Amino acid sequence: MESEIIVGLDIGTTKIACIVGTKNEYGKIEILGYGKTESIGVKRGVVANIENTVQSIRKAVKQAEEKSTVGIKYVNVGIAGQHIKSHQHRGSNIRDDEDQEISMEEIDSLTQNMYKLSMAPGEEIIDVIPQDYIIDNESGIREPVGMLGNTLEANFHIIIGQTASAKNIYKCIKKADLEMVNLILEPIASAEAVLSDEEKEAGVVLVDIGGGTTDIAIFQDNIIRHSAVIPFGGDIVTEDVKEGCTIIKKHAEELKVKFGSALASENRDDEVVAIPGLRGRPPKEITLKNLASIIQARMEEIIEQVYFEIKNSGFEKKLIAGIVLTGGGSQLKHIDQLAEFTTGMATRIGYPNEHLANDVVDEMASPMYATGVGLVIEGISRFDYEKVKENNLLQTDASQEETTDADGKKGRKKEKDDDGKSGPTRFLNSIKEWFENDTSE
Repeated sequence: MESEIIVGLDIGTTKIACIVGTKNEYGKIEILGYGKTESIGVKRGVVANIENTVQSIRKAVKQAEEKSTVGIKYVNVGIAGQHIKSHQHRGSNIRDDEDQEISMEEIDSLTQNMYKLSMAPGEEIIDVIPQDYIIDNESGIREPVGMLGNTLEANFHIIIGQTASAKNIYKCIKKADLEMVNLILEPIASAEAVLSDEEKEAGVVLVDIGGGTTDIAIFQDNIIRHSAVIPFGGDIVTEDVKEGCTIIKKHAEELKVKFGSALASENRDDEVVAIPGLRGRPPKEITLKNLASIIQARMEEIIEQVYFEIKNSGFEKKLIAGIVLTGGGSQLKHIDQLAEFTTGMATRIGYPNEHLANDVVDEMASPMYATGVGLVIEGISRFDYEKVKENNLLQTDASQEETTDADGKKGRKKEKDDDGKSGPTRFLNSIKEWFENDTSE
């Protein structure tokens, strides 16, 4: 079965990764190619320099095109940053005809209405995720299509971000001669890549430790319950090492990656590493115990903020599967033990090979690529959903064809297309309109 080729673009603080993938006949994701470059225009998950970011995106996309031999035009992009917030909201709709089956269009229309909620100035609803549905006060319904009822309600997880940040991402994509198909919250993408369905059902916290931010997504009973972004990541640990050991940033990063540990007690006092001195100066000796103490102090602070979000979600006692750490920062030695000590919750490291085909290169199975792989998976599932919706519209039109002339049918189909835009598409369209108006001035 031929599947669509989908591209995920992870614009991170440390790296920009472009991953090209498709779904094989077994439902697994095959990676056709990927590109990775240093990110030089992004700070704490937010675009700080458009020109530099565009250059990095172009390099990563070019690498991915060469490896996959696929021309890249349409991309699914991740959004993170400390401006991201989320909250729960319930929407309801009294139906015109309770004896008529609930259709996919009705569900979409209910989701659409959530985009009309009023936000604070400068904020925009980025995504609306349905959690479960309530039909005539009967709650916990997952698949309402085809059911009968008078009132249709739904609980939604609403993700809010700064309009300016989303516009800057869109501007970078446009300048890199690409088209943005979806703007996806990064912790949700990472969750798609590293969590199993059993974990999501049992209750689990996904913690994606990136360079500039630590992203959190909490699932329970297969429903996303809470998401948050903490404005600290691996970069701040490097900064602490740089200042604590009085060395340059490049050496601090190498030291952290090669010898760093999140638990000082795991290092002996006599373990020492020498750092080359600056021009004409003698090498500097640093004990690994001292290095681990610096790292541990900052990692404890990050994990405590994660734990605060877990308690804040109200699901602390319902998370049987504990914590799953992923992202580049999760590769730090003993980080899982530190998380267990700090929170008292079982912890494992999440690798994005849960949904990947067996013949994937080893590098792609690194936690560092969790978001990029997740963007491909989420992009495929959104594409499939749109295809199902389109087929439903075509079937509806076909059933009405007998009673309508060709011109009438065509007119109605156009109307459906305009109204049936999914939420994130609607959000992207508003950004596109702004961008077109902005450039035409």
